[in-house]
Amino acid sequence: MARRLAEHFGLRHVYAGQIFREMAKERGMTLEEFSRLAEEDPEIDLEIDRRQREAAEEGDVVLEGRLAAFVAAGELEHVQGPDLADVKIWLKAPLDVRAERIARREGISVEEAKRRIRERERSELKRYREIYGVDPTDLTIYDLVLDTAGWNEDETFEILKAAVEPVVKRDRA
Repeated sequence: MARRLAEHFGLRHVYAGQIFREMAKERGMTLEEFSRLAEEDPEIDLEIDRRQREAAEEGDVVLEGRLAAFVAAGELEHVQGPDLADVKIWLKAPLDVRAERIARREGISVEEAKRRIRERERSELKRYREIYGVDPTDLTIYDLVLDTAGWNEDETFEILKAAVEPVVKRDRA
């Protein structure tokens, strides 16, 4: 959704997960191996945050990532500053729905998708609490929280587009 919104509104898209994947690839590691390393080396997450904050400071960007709202809002110790986010959105769905979507997208079994989701979330929760003192399950920072289980991809995009469009128009005025 973040990529689609960025394309629709002519904005850049900066995805924390892609930065993480690139860093893992640079080290010749799988995502699971790199996640375990990230649990021991907080500099990995801090570097991702710095890159996202720099993008936010440049403007005209959609940030995507579990901590992107905190980074853009300047609420983390190493990326403090004014809130640069015009709108902060969190998309959620039950585990079964997320696993089915990932399985379809990545050509893996639903059970494998569930295993990967649980492992990633366990790792992220541990890292985010230890490194930042942030609970990523606390959604109070977000302007809009949308459970996408009841809508398909196009319907979800239309909802998000309607929420973001007034903000983009206001910023461009």
